[in-house]
This record gives sequence, C-alpha cells and structure tokens, in this order.
Amino acid sequence: MLKVGIITGSTRPGRKALDVAKWFHAIAATRGDAAYEVVDIAAFDLPLFDEPLPPSLGRYSKEHTKKWAAKITSLDAFVFVTPEYNHSTSGALKNAIDYLFAEWANKSAGFVGYGSSLGARAIEHLRGILGEVQIADVRTAVGLSLFEDFENFTAFKPRDIHKTNVGHMLDQVVGWGTALKTYRDARSK
Repeated sequence: MLKVGIITGSTRPGRKALDVAKWFHAIAATRGDAAYEVVDIAAFDLPLFDEPLPPSLGRYSKEHTKKWAAKITSLDAFVFVTPEYNHSTSGALKNAIDYLFAEWANKSAGFVGYGSSLGARAIEHLRGILGEVQIADVRTAVGLSLFEDFENFTAFKPRDIHKTNVGHMLDQVVGWGTALKTYRDARSK
C-alpha cells in the first residue's frame, strides 16, 4: 500500500500546523487507498542545515539527518502542511527539505496551506522548491483562511467545504504517487 506522509511545516511554539495535519489525517484515513501518517518535523530536531557535504551526494554524517532520511525514504508521497510566513513557507520546512535530495525524488506531493491568503504564496514557493528535488506536485491544494477557518485566529475550526478539496487533492497525490512508485520500483531492478 502507498505510504503518504503528512508533513507539518512549522516548529514554532503555538503553531497550528500539527492541528491542521491531524485534521487532514482524520479525513485521509477514512479513504482506504493509502496508509497515511503525520510526520512532525519538530520531532526530528533538525538544526539549521549542518551537513558538511551537499545532500545530492547522500553521504550524511549527522544522526538527525540519517533519522530524517530514513523517514522520508520510507514514504511514497507527501502532503505538506504549510503556514504562510511573510509571503512564503516557513524557514523550518525549507530547512527540512534542504537536508535531503534523493529521498524526495520521484514522489508526489500535495499541499495544505493556511494564512491570511489561504497559504497560496507559501504553496507557490514550495512548488518551485520541490521541483528542484524532483517531487511531482499536484494541481489541487487546500487553502485555509485565518479569518474563516480559525476562531479568533487561534482555534482551528475548518469549514466543511474543505473536505471536498482534500478528496480531490488526495485522488491526485495517490494517483501520481502510485505511478511514481511503479517507476521507482522499475528503476531499482
């Protein structure tokens, strides 16, 4: 079965990424078309990128990098849950992506963004970043509004309409993820 990691995009105290990821997971887990898991980047304690060699060489020296690489290797597709900070994604998520290279390649991804502009600018920046590490991103994304999906900008209270977009996005992520897994399996023979 395809394994899809729902990656939290923030590590800051008071973050909403984990709440959003758990909400997304609860919806995804009812589908039965893949195994879904929340991958909290905060649990990996990744400092600012500190490997002496470029990730494209795949020669990691730090235990935190090896642990992170093993987790990403175990997954076939991703859903990135990203806040929008200053018209982009968070530094923590960008840093986590930058740690690895081959582990990301030839896998699919979708996005859940949140912020005053539905996280749209963060998602657009992620599309360019992920293209460089050879992740195939899907068109449909879920955009959550700080004004309409968070009570008093803090308590996550998503509108029901988002469930439809979650379904459409996961159809694409699982479809592309399955095709790319077949491609990766054929290349490894």
